[in-house]
Amino acid sequence: MSDSYTTPVTTAFELQRRTLENSQQAFEQTLQFQQRMSQAMLDSVESQASAQRRGVELTRTMFHSYFDAVEESVPGSETTVEQLRETVDEQIDFLLENHEDVFETIESEVADGVETYDELSEDYVETLDQQVEMFAEAHEDLQSQSVDATEQMADLFEDFRDQTEEIQSQIQDVQQQAVDVEIEE
Repeated sequence: MSDSYTTPVTTAFELQRRTLENSQQAFEQTLQFQQRMSQAMLDSVESQASAQRRGVELTRTMFHSYFDAVEESVPGSETTVEQLRETVDEQIDFLLENHEDVFETIESEVADGVETYDELSEDYVETLDQQVEMFAEAHEDLQSQSVDATEQMADLFEDFRDQTEEIQSQIQDVQQQAVDVEIEE
């Protein structure tokens, strides 16, 4: 029997299987992209905290420079300027402490969220892989059954064609015999 009957069936099943594999890979790549984006967001929180901390320190430096200029240009202002400098330093130190606490909390929460997302994604991908594997096995069984059924149908078709050709040959023989009988009479 020729493969001409089963080739289209096999090709269709292979195409379906490749489509399933490509879809699974695309899904996994999408999850990996989302995980990278989550990590980038966490990194940006850290960068933002660092940038804001530097900005606060720059503000302190700016105030100190201003106070230095006032001390140099206004005689007798040293005590007042020193009190102002201490007050500004206390406020900035307080701000930096709160800033650090807030960003530690934000970083911790974002890191926990990223970790939870990564764990859930891994579990989901693992479950998806198992389901796809089971589907692929069932799909291969269905392909095998379909190919067997197609081969059986092809065999039946060929047997039918052979029988039809044999019957046609017998009919032609009977017709020829009838013509020969008429001619003899």
